[in-house]
Amino acid sequence: MKCVLITGASSGIGQQLAIDYAGAGWHVIACGRDRDKLQQALADSPIGDFRVFDTTDTQACETALAGDSEHIDLAILNAGTCEYIDNVRRFDATMFSRIINTNVLGTANCLAPLLRRMVRGSRIAIVSSSVTFLPLTRAEAYGASKAALDYLCRSLAIDCANQGLEFTLIRPGFVDTPLTERNDFAMPGRVDAATASNAIRRGLAQGKREICFPRLFTLILRIFSRLPMNLWHCLAVRMVRKVKTREAANG
Repeated sequence: MKCVLITGASSGIGQQLAIDYAGAGWHVIACGRDRDKLQQALADSPIGDFRVFDTTDTQACETALAGDSEHIDLAILNAGTCEYIDNVRRFDATMFSRIINTNVLGTANCLAPLLRRMVRGSRIAIVSSSVTFLPLTRAEAYGASKAALDYLCRSLAIDCANQGLEFTLIRPGFVDTPLTERNDFAMPGRVDAATASNAIRRGLAQGKREICFPRLFTLILRIFSRLPMNLWHCLAVRMVRKVKTREAANG
């Protein structure tokens, strides 16, 4: 039986991946910070291996992920968070640090024990975001954290290639999750968690180094990302200005 470890399995994409992999006959190691929430989220799935730890706690990650000899075929490092900066002139350095700590250092804390124990032929997938295609308004903290994950994953893929350890970078668009429910702006191309899980599992089964979805939305971002940066800057500033004008008109 193949084994997959999934962080952030209490909700959203991680929860759906855990459900779908368990349904496909995989042994799932479901990881989260809250045991009750984790078990409740996966109560209807045949999952009995729960690891409860906070990814921002280095020692907790070591204890939870390095303590047994079970072979892990696939690790999906999905745990993360999102907050936006509403007023850059009042830049919230504490919030910025919180996002970097959760999304970047939390991933690194999981990588440390996993890289020591995973064997040739296994794969680590890191969940980033399509936000890294372009600099976007209010996304200074979230975008920076995900851009760091892009570079981290691609660099690890090079350094681990001769050891037979594979890496996949996952770059979703907008997915219906508890995090995106808090968004106060339009989310073009939004998909549900089941669609996201299908895209991720299909891409991983095919051994892809990068998984981007939904296809049309991320294709549009790719096209815009090829524009000269000065042109994109002007377009983005104009779009922000229009939004601000509309908001002011609506009171």
